[in-house]
Amino acid sequence: MGTTVKKHEIDMLHGSIWNKLPLFALPVAATAILEQLFHASDVAIVGNFTGDARTVAVAAVGANGPIIGLIVNLFIGIALGANVVIANAIGCRDDNAVKRAVHTAIVFAVCGGAAVALLGQFIASPLLNILNVPEDVFPYALLYLRIYLLGMSVILLYNFEAAIFRSIGDTKVPFAALAISGVLNVLLNLFFVIVLHMTVNGVAIATVAANAVSAALLYVRLTRTDKCVRVERKALRIDGASLKRILRIGFPAGVQSAVFSFANIVIQSAINTLGTVAIAASSAAFNVEILAYDVLNSFSQACTTFVGQNYGAGQIKRCKKTMQLSFLEGAIATFVSVVVLLLSARSLLAIFNSDPEVIAIGYIRLATILPAYVFCLIYEILSGYLRGFGTSLAPALLTMLGVCGIRIAWVKFVFPMSMTFQTVMWVYPISLCATAILICGAVLFYRPSRRFARLEQESENK
Repeated sequence: MGTTVKKHEIDMLHGSIWNKLPLFALPVAATAILEQLFHASDVAIVGNFTGDARTVAVAAVGANGPIIGLIVNLFIGIALGANVVIANAIGCRDDNAVKRAVHTAIVFAVCGGAAVALLGQFIASPLLNILNVPEDVFPYALLYLRIYLLGMSVILLYNFEAAIFRSIGDTKVPFAALAISGVLNVLLNLFFVIVLHMTVNGVAIATVAANAVSAALLYVRLTRTDKCVRVERKALRIDGASLKRILRIGFPAGVQSAVFSFANIVIQSAINTLGTVAIAASSAAFNVEILAYDVLNSFSQACTTFVGQNYGAGQIKRCKKTMQLSFLEGAIATFVSVVVLLLSARSLLAIFNSDPEVIAIGYIRLATILPAYVFCLIYEILSGYLRGFGTSLAPALLTMLGVCGIRIAWVKFVFPMSMTFQTVMWVYPISLCATAILICGAVLFYRPSRRFARLEQESENK
């Protein structure tokens, strides 16, 4: 029996594309921004309500950013693989394949999160030592990381569940679940820090609890939906063939995202040598700049999902058109977000820490990185385009070369010659530009719209 499209879902296979991409992308961007804002509330609350320890507390949360990003982004990439596999199956109208992939994704998320939580407790301290976290920050950073890692199962479960909903064009349900849990996160932050006088441990506990709520809300919705992605408790098991397809696409995508985080760990280690104020400033600036990234990345996710469904249906011309429109609409949205953030940068930084020195250093990061997001848009859209066709390894390898290689080399050879914050920041636009060029080369080499054009011809002849 073929998969049908409900009124509240986005029909990616028929009709115009230009007006449907924003309907998909903007809720995804809003979800990511909302998630980031709730994370930013951790930084803002410890930065304003922990007394004399405020700068150390902000630095502790910020020092963990690259480590947490490395782990979470790896699995988010794998979740994107589940998105593509499910979207392809929907395009092929194979409900059994959809069912197997959905249940495999759920079980994999929980088991993967549990494994990371256990292993993380043993490697948390060595990881922070590698990052050269200052002695006064280390105890706070270690406490935050240990608690955060305990919640990895629910954190990953939410991301996989969100990917399942997005594969059918439903981006509003994950947003609603996150909005509810996010409000809870802020309230718990305030309660633990202001009322119970906790520090980073309070915001870490609040984050885990809030993620548990969002994961539970989406799980309940999946068990009660009448859509093709309905979850049945008795069917929760890992299907080997489905997992293989998910990992074939998702693992390279996860590695691609994790490589960024690994490279940022190297950069963070350089920033950490510049002192607590530099760490706090970089952390505050990151919480601002990531908002623009969330906007552009949402169009990459839209491109992947639309291409995935249309590729499954053999509609290759729509795949190419999706990529072109994703570029155009993503560029407009990214330009607006970058301009708004730059104009309000100092005010936004002051929310996290009112120290003038922190604000001044944080602005250096924003002024250097945000304009370079034009390169980020290019490689994200093109990577999403390739992933929609199931080509995921090439973007991952090229990202490792363009991002990881350049950033590691920069920190090792350039930074020692001029150990300033600005020197560290210049590596971002340089590495982003190089990666964009490499990914462009990959698309020109693979030419997926031509390579798979025969599928569309075959579909028309049936």
